[in-house]
Amino acid sequence: MAKQQQAIQAIRGMHDILPEQSPYWQWLESQARQVLAGYGYQEIRLPIVEKTELFKRSIGEVTDIVEKEMYTFEDRNGDSLTLRPEGTAGCLRACLEHGLLHNQSHRLWYYGPMFRHERPQKGRYRQFYQLGVETYGMPGPDIDAEMILLSDRLWKRLGIRDMVELQINSLGTSDERLAYRGTLVEYFKQHLNLLDEDSLRRLETNPLRILDSKNPEMQAMLQQAPVLLDHLGEESLAHFASLKATLDDLGIGYRINTRLVRGLDYYGKTVFEWVTERLGSQGTICAGGRYDGLIEQLGGKANHAIGFAMGMERILALLELLETVPVAVGVDVFMIRVGSAAEAVGMRLAEALRDQLPQLKLQVNCGGGSFKSQFKKADKSGAEYAIVIGDDEATRGEVALKLLRADQEQLTLDHSQLLQFLRDRHQPKSL
Repeated sequence: MAKQQQAIQAIRGMHDILPEQSPYWQWLESQARQVLAGYGYQEIRLPIVEKTELFKRSIGEVTDIVEKEMYTFEDRNGDSLTLRPEGTAGCLRACLEHGLLHNQSHRLWYYGPMFRHERPQKGRYRQFYQLGVETYGMPGPDIDAEMILLSDRLWKRLGIRDMVELQINSLGTSDERLAYRGTLVEYFKQHLNLLDEDSLRRLETNPLRILDSKNPEMQAMLQQAPVLLDHLGEESLAHFASLKATLDDLGIGYRINTRLVRGLDYYGKTVFEWVTERLGSQGTICAGGRYDGLIEQLGGKANHAIGFAMGMERILALLELLETVPVAVGVDVFMIRVGSAAEAVGMRLAEALRDQLPQLKLQVNCGGGSFKSQFKKADKSGAEYAIVIGDDEATRGEVALKLLRADQEQLTLDHSQLLQFLRDRHQPKSL
């Protein structure tokens, strides 16, 4: 007897989204699309694979993402390619390649999987889904505020606004950060005995990221570290003050987090995060910031850009805490057919109903079976109604209509009456 081969399983940290889970994803995606459309944002669809050089130039070669986390390989032509670890670089590459930034402003969004070879844990996966929003060509704090307002509106629409907190900060200009960086490094050198291994490594390459450390043994020392806001000039402070004034005027609560930083030099001025305490250590569900410097770094002319990305798995984890997510699962109508004549008539009738009621979710039993077995399938489908056709009903041009979720008598209808009944009484479930 041949030895049975072991079943192949999914790669660690990369998960299937099963049919009972996908309606929740679809609902979240549809809510996000509607909010983005309401602000005039347009979708851009980007490749999953990019040239490795794109991420080395944007993220930086001396970063954990490039050094340890990227899925990089050589294709048959010898080119080094990478599964995208984030979306900003690819979106900006597309805009530069297609000339979208020349004397223009754009509001764009994209959605899809990103890939990082990290240690998998709840809320952090090797394949994870992000919705990214990017804007170009607008220098003022008003677009910074719009980014926050857009995300705030989405949280309200999803019903999770009271679960998240907005944190904001300003990173100033590159010159202001450079001066601050020297002050910060000097401070950390006075406390080398308190720095962990990651922080010692970052001291020469990314000292601002040390401020973001979650190491509990370093927190008291970090609380006493110099504050970047104290090193900003008048223009940067005015930009930040205008952003705060807009948020105050519109009643958007926030907390200034002076330790909220980005470790990449192309970030400047506004940065923000939406965080929650409901998901443990993976508490950031959305992070954004202004990255004017990246455009020149990728070969474009000086311009303005701000964007954010939200982690879909983490948002869905918050939605799981709610019991009122209005997600439609299953179908509206299930058709039961028993007999050769019934099968032919039923299939024609089903197509006619779909022609007349395009939003109707109608599932036809296929593969045969008794009335009893098909009624079990109808009940499991979640349908409100079962259309029942046997050979006798097929001959008479009638159907029996059974209300599966109500204690009412079965109806006998001809095909035109059935269509009118569904048109009058059925309210389509929508995602």
